[in-house]
Order: sequence, then structure tokens, then C-alpha cells
Amino acid sequence: MKNIKMIIALLCMLSIAADVFAKKANEILITDTIKVSGNCDMCKANIEEALDIKGVKKAEWNKDTKILIVSYYASKINNETIQHKVADAGYDTEKFKANVAAYDKLHACCKYERK
Repeated sequence: MKNIKMIIALLCMLSIAADVFAKKANEILITDTIKVSGNCDMCKANIEEALDIKGVKKAEWNKDTKILIVSYYASKINNETIQHKVADAGYDTEKFKANVAAYDKLHACCKYERK
């Protein structure tokens, strides 16, 4: 009887592990490039920190090219939400302008020329 209980418990654990693995395997990782306004290393830190959120695997902004490369799980977040998060941090993106209050909170060196 004890062996049967152990076998059942083991099968349950294997079933749960297989389910978790299947869910991870079905997650689609997307990598996008997004134009984001900014000037300096502080901007880089702020932009990347704004994307330290569920669903984003990696975000890297280049201050010279003004390009954000972001990898994210399509089942958890999308490009539009990512751009909203960046704009909420004070930085204009391809689709969204940061609101004036968010832009005004940026450090002086981070205040890029707005179009």
C-alpha cells in the first residue's frame, strides 16, 4: 500500500512538471526594436528599469542609436503596453508621447528635444 501511494505521488509530480514544461514551451518570445527618445546613461537606466516588469525578459536601450531592443513573452505583454510603460517613465516612443508631467520629472540631462 505504501508503494502504491508513493507511485501515485510520483505520477502526480511528473504530471505537474510536464504541464509546467508544456506551458513554458508554448510561450512565444518576441524581440522588437523601438525608437525611444533620450540622451544619457541615466535615461538608459530609467528606460530599462521601467521595463523590469512581468512578461519582459530583456530590455536594452542604446543612447547613441536611440533604439530599445526588448524581448518579451507575447502571452503576458505586448508592444503597445511596453511603449506605454516607457512613455509613463517620461520618454517618447514611436507610438506614444510621454505626458508633460512625466517628462518634467526627468533629470536635466535627460530632457531630450521633443518634437
